[in-house]
Amino acid sequence: MDPADAFAELGRIRLGEVDLADVLQRVADLAKQTVPDALEVSVTLVRVDGAQTAAFTGELARELDEWQYAQDRGPCLDAATSGGNLRVPDVTVEERWPVWADRARAAGVGSSLSVGLPIQQAVVGALNLYAERPHAFDDEAVSLAGTFAGYAAVALANAHLYDSTAALARQMQAAMSSRAVIEQAKGIIMGQRRCSADEAFAMLAKTSQETNSKLRDVAASLVRRVSPGS
Repeated sequence: MDPADAFAELGRIRLGEVDLADVLQRVADLAKQTVPDALEVSVTLVRVDGAQTAAFTGELARELDEWQYAQDRGPCLDAATSGGNLRVPDVTVEERWPVWADRARAAGVGSSLSVGLPIQQAVVGALNLYAERPHAFDDEAVSLAGTFAGYAAVALANAHLYDSTAALARQMQAAMSSRAVIEQAKGIIMGQRRCSADEAFAMLAKTSQETNSKLRDVAASLVRRVSPGS
């Protein structure tokens, strides 16, 4: 595929309307079709709880990725951590990850390229390309892969922002709900005890401490007891 056509297709994807997994899979598919000699392509994501292959074009890529995760070492993990580009020009003479290189050679891989995703938030990652012949990925291939990796990073950043915004909205909604029920409980106490708002809140806080319960739960219990039909 012509690179311009591939990037145009990626540009038509509305990041806010498409699942992250689908975006990453499309990035992997288009990279395989566009970067010369790319036999299989995968996308590695590394979070606090570990690494995973979020998208892959074939089982060979997934298996070589997952072997690295199990051993906690390999080019895709190092590229994800450093954010740089790591080429394995020839697996038969690779000395940085010799055991992984032997496994790759046995699987029919002659060379590989891992490009770190330019993002440093809750998740880092890499775009991984595998080729049958040695020295398959030249500087032009690295540049092309970098563009695909950049688009994957934008999708990741967009997803992270959406998740953060959604989490904040949920927290604010919970806080508003808690405040509302506490105000209701204070009103009930003020009516029953003929006391001020501060005194009513102090009574709720004391009950919370004595029962080792959250203030919101104490307030909600009181509101339920005095509500009609409770």
